[in-house]
Amino acid sequence: MAKVEIYTKFTCPYCFRAKSLLSSKGVAFDEVEVSMGGDPKAEMIRRAGGRSTVPQIFIDGQHVGGSDDLAALDRAGKLDPMLGL
Repeated sequence: MAKVEIYTKFTCPYCFRAKSLLSSKGVAFDEVEVSMGGDPKAEMIRRAGGRSTVPQIFIDGQHVGGSDDLAALDRAGKLDPMLGL
């Protein structure tokens, strides 16, 4: 199974949606909370090519974008292969 990392904020509805999609597929993920900024948020922005919105999602180290991007991959049938499902 792929390694999934998701950078989130506590009150973000898009974060909840992305986590729900991953959970519905039985996919475990590492969640990094960035509400307080600091090093975790700076790392997210660097890894996401300057994007500062949440969530930012990575599958096996590859940046796939945010919640809408994750949902689009799923609709296109491309998410399951990326996740190793």
